[in-house]
Amino acid sequence: MTPAAEEIKSCCATAYSSAAARWLLGDSFHPGGAALTARLARALQVGPGRLVVDVASGPGTSALRVAHDTGCDVVGVDLAAGSVAAATQAAAKAELSDRVRFIQGDAEALPLPDEAGDGVLCEFALCTFPDKATAAREFARVLRPGGRVAISDITASRADLPPALTSTQAWVACIADARPLDEIASLLQDAGLIVETTERHDDALVTMLDRIDARLKVARLLGGVFGARVISAQELVAAAHEAVTAGAR
Repeated sequence: MTPAAEEIKSCCATAYSSAAARWLLGDSFHPGGAALTARLARALQVGPGRLVVDVASGPGTSALRVAHDTGCDVVGVDLAAGSVAAATQAAAKAELSDRVRFIQGDAEALPLPDEAGDGVLCEFALCTFPDKATAAREFARVLRPGGRVAISDITASRADLPPALTSTQAWVACIADARPLDEIASLLQDAGLIVETTERHDDALVTMLDRIDARLKVARLLGGVFGARVISAQELVAAAHEAVTAGAR
């Protein structure tokens, strides 16, 4: 793994396990919120006695939603120890610790045996993985025969992105290394998976960008030591909003 990849993984783990991320992004950490997670859960076609692997599980919101809605068991894998701890606490609070657990691990080397699960869930995280092909192969490796993968992700044509959306900060924000939908489909197919259905939910992304921008404006009004970072984040959100509107996705 290159130093650049190490840096990106470290930045992502730090950023998404922070209180600031929770405040900016809300509980779900991704566009579409609980409604899109529920849609993905239905696509997995799992129920009681089945196991879903939630890759890059963050605060555990989606894992708990899937377990609640379908009755299945879930193991969430996240690179950040802080996220694993917070998600474990959330499972206990929801009284789902008997069916939902969280472990620390890398999406490109999942700490699970072959054919461990009946479904794999990955929400708005593939775009941040430095080696997406390896991650896709890991999805396939831990999946039992007949299992299903449900992914939601940012899509983008990197050649069409403005310079403001190609920085390390933009990578952590799910933009700089996002891929076009057909390229994501090819990655999954090359890993041995069959792509059955694809959908676009650009409206959900726009709604989330608007919400983040509103919260950043509040943070900027409050001022303090994070003033410069807030301005930088606002510029990133504005560039992302413009790119979505212009069709660079």
